[in-house]
Amino acid sequence: MTSTDFSKDSSTDSLSDSELQRYSRHLLISEVGIEGQRKLKCARVLVVGAGGLGSPVIQYLSAAGVGTIGIVDFDDVDKSNLQRQILFSNQDVGFPKVELAAKRALSLNPEISIHTHNTRLTCDNIEDIFADYSIVVDGSDNFETRYLVNDACVVFGKTNIHGAVHRFDGQVSVFAPGQGPCYRCVFSEPPVAGTFLNCAEAGVLGVLPGIVGTIQATECIKTILSIGTSLVGRLLLVDALDMSFRTIKLTRNLKCITCGDSPEVRSIQDLRVKHATVQTSCSGLLTKQSSQAESLTAASESSSSELSATQLDAELRASNDLLLIDVREPHEFGYSHLNRAVNLPLSRISERLQVIPAASNVVVYCKSGMRSQKAVALMREAGLSQVRHLTGGLSAWSKQVDSSMSVL
Repeated sequence: MTSTDFSKDSSTDSLSDSELQRYSRHLLISEVGIEGQRKLKCARVLVVGAGGLGSPVIQYLSAAGVGTIGIVDFDDVDKSNLQRQILFSNQDVGFPKVELAAKRALSLNPEISIHTHNTRLTCDNIEDIFADYSIVVDGSDNFETRYLVNDACVVFGKTNIHGAVHRFDGQVSVFAPGQGPCYRCVFSEPPVAGTFLNCAEAGVLGVLPGIVGTIQATECIKTILSIGTSLVGRLLLVDALDMSFRTIKLTRNLKCITCGDSPEVRSIQDLRVKHATVQTSCSGLLTKQSSQAESLTAASESSSSELSATQLDAELRASNDLLLIDVREPHEFGYSHLNRAVNLPLSRISERLQVIPAASNVVVYCKSGMRSQKAVALMREAGLSQVRHLTGGLSAWSKQVDSSMSVL
């Protein structure tokens, strides 16, 4: 794990002349004022993810004068990020997100301190990283991290400002230990692998993370200042298509394994045990090792059903017998695809299985490997035995075989 401290001394809660001028519009609000601005200066907030949600969160918390902000993310900027991750620009592609986010935050407000954690959040490092912060703003984009953040916040007594986006829909809530339900009270277990597409697979309206992330930043500031009515015990749902906002009342689940009356997760050791039973697919979607998930993906999880990009390249050069099936949507296929591939979208594959010859040597692929994994399971259930999928999808192909291939 690599961490960097872009420190300015925020240990004192007094406001300098420069800060008084910078935050003058806050000081005019009775609910904030000088006392509230001091609270913001003394606050320590960790932002998980410097992506679509993290971009507005980091910028608005920095501008508001939150004294210490931590940023954890292990990723580099990709060109496909720029549609929604407004922290970054074209020249940032290929560079670590956390370092760029820190520089952007300090350019907005040099009066604050930024700590960067250029690492993937795991059970092994989460206790050390969380120790320095009292509030966690979760801007992660995968279920593994989302459940890990929730469970750790309950165990360590941190407030969790939750946000998520998918296509045109978003949601926000505040999970505060001892004050209401946690994320697992609402969503007890992650979805079975292959049943839910992440942002990279399903897409997201570029402005939506800005809306949801700004609401997360608002809830964080309200929590620090103890003002207004927070989203504790409520889930705010955002529908960008009809521009509707509605809230659902949430209640604590007394049988919740994390915050219930007899929780299974009480310590960092319990956290490691719980999260050792799950693994992520190459796309970041969490796969629970339960009988339900196994019944769906047993075939595709075996090594015999997987094919690396270099292995597929070698087989394509050596033989013309492979039936190569692209299970992405037609617009993705039209943008770029492998030679000799035919397009059979996952959304229609169940009704078209009969067109695949039973004796065919089939290789399926998608962008990252998630949809192709689901396709393998469906094909095997239908009686097709010689079916494999490209591990890592076209993203792996472009990195390992053909760097000139652009993937939508």
